[in-house]
Amino acid sequence: MPNQTIPSRLNALRQAMSRHGVHAVIVPTADPHLSEYLPPRWQAREWLSGFTGSAGTLVVTADSAGLWTDSRYFDQAARELEGSGVPLMKMLVPHTPEHVTWVIGQVPAQSTVAVSGDSMSPGEAADLRRRLSDAGSSLRTDLDLPGEVWADRPAMPSAEVYEHVAPYAAVSRAHKLRQVRKAMTKAGATHHVISSLDDIAWLTNLRGADVDFNPVFLAHLLLEAEHGTLFTDRQRLAPGVEKALADDGISVADYAAAAAALTALPDDAVLLLDPQRVVIAITEGIPAGVRVVKAATPSTALKARKTADELEHIRDVMRRDGAALVRAFRRIETGLQAGEPLTELDVDTIVREARAAQAGFTGESFSTIAGYEANGALPHYRATPEHFTALAAKGLLLIDSGGQYLGGTTDITRVLALGPTTDEQRRDSTLVLKGMIHLSRARFPKGASGQQLDALARAPLWAACMDFGHGTGHGVGYFLNVHEGPHSIRPPRSGATLVPLEPGMITSIEPGLYKPGRYGIRHENLAVVTEADSTEFGDFLAFETLTLCPFDRRGLEPRLLEPSERAWLDDYHATVRAALAPLLDGADREWLEWHCAPL
Repeated sequence: MPNQTIPSRLNALRQAMSRHGVHAVIVPTADPHLSEYLPPRWQAREWLSGFTGSAGTLVVTADSAGLWTDSRYFDQAARELEGSGVPLMKMLVPHTPEHVTWVIGQVPAQSTVAVSGDSMSPGEAADLRRRLSDAGSSLRTDLDLPGEVWADRPAMPSAEVYEHVAPYAAVSRAHKLRQVRKAMTKAGATHHVISSLDDIAWLTNLRGADVDFNPVFLAHLLLEAEHGTLFTDRQRLAPGVEKALADDGISVADYAAAAAALTALPDDAVLLLDPQRVVIAITEGIPAGVRVVKAATPSTALKARKTADELEHIRDVMRRDGAALVRAFRRIETGLQAGEPLTELDVDTIVREARAAQAGFTGESFSTIAGYEANGALPHYRATPEHFTALAAKGLLLIDSGGQYLGGTTDITRVLALGPTTDEQRRDSTLVLKGMIHLSRARFPKGASGQQLDALARAPLWAACMDFGHGTGHGVGYFLNVHEGPHSIRPPRSGATLVPLEPGMITSIEPGLYKPGRYGIRHENLAVVTEADSTEFGDFLAFETLTLCPFDRRGLEPRLLEPSERAWLDDYHATVRAALAPLLDGADREWLEWHCAPL
């Protein structure tokens, strides 16, 4: 985006602010479903600032502005904001105030701050209103000022909504509805509103394409004891979908009617909602007589625990995904050896084309990160036609990529040694791998959370006085979002809920190490929590590694691996070879055999 357009857009926003008597506007990265990835219609923060990262908050006052984002995006944001007139405000950096503190200091007393009610949860809005009130100011959530000035704002999504059918949809819609209604009854609720798109897609066994990389569709869902209403655009439903929903007691209403349906609830209703996964625009009209039960959406935990049938489909997907990556990695390696002028953009294309040749592939699960040398040190780097690097037959190439298949979702990172590497690179890559091995082979008591296990992946780096700044693992959906809750593996945080890891939960295991301006390393597999053993000390769980793709041993220093770690790696490669060899032939199979040879 040419940054000379940004000042004119900010000027139009400021004129709208003046018309409405607003002194500051907060533009979060959010949509009416508080999604991680947004449909183009709700990418107002990007439109007003030029910053394309997936996390950030823009604040605009009459004479100033700021874009807050975290360390994953500092380099990208600095580049994309240059010339826009919007300064980068680095989150969690000393002497940089967080955005609410900043805006309170920027506006005079008795000011009005606006944020669109379809982009903020009730809890966030209440906290913001309290802090502004303490400073003598007020909050308005009934204005969408960015939308008011966005003349060419994208339309609502129009992609078809279709059934996720058997055998891939291994659990029926009716059974899932019974599970959720059982949880409603336990909570004493007569009604339950769901706005999170992956929960709705899972519960209805429907899929769409309204959000890049996530096979979901825009909708709200209101459940009662015997009936449900899906608020979406019925014109987009594939033939037969509306009847199939009706057979399971779900009617279809207009997408925009969800808020009115909550306003019309009877006074004796008891409404279950997740206060972190609905927006205030949906909830502010709930009658005062309705009792609201604030709790996690039951389907979030239910969909996190994959069934045995789903796991079988996922294992098959992992084989085919691994074979596709072998073909892609060999293509990159041989191209460089032949002197072909490859860039990070070519890596993206080669990986995507290899996956697209697989049966059941529907698209990528996120934008591929192909970071060569220094770009690999940017955890969320993305090559673009305006900013990319050519590959050379030396150093490290980090490739973090994933696919969406009818039978599962993949996410994998590998670091390829494209030629000679330094002692330091091989040492660091090996230390990161040791951390992955430590966590992958862990056994832990039932009830343990990811926060309790996180240190296992960091210990080898800590021993060398190094660390990484992101979480070690995130949940992964089943032909759904590549980032899925409620579980995660990350350092403990004050006030954070400790979600136990349970059998059937899939998590990434992805320790990393980043040396800015030089190189980055991240090794990532997906694993599923399994039952391990029962002893006099209780029940214990373990991880089964699902991802099937060799690590590049040329970028490692085997002497740093303990015998048990070498054995894990050799066993893993033997498993990869046995699983993928039948799917490959010729040079691809030879490449696999070489990379899976014992250390």
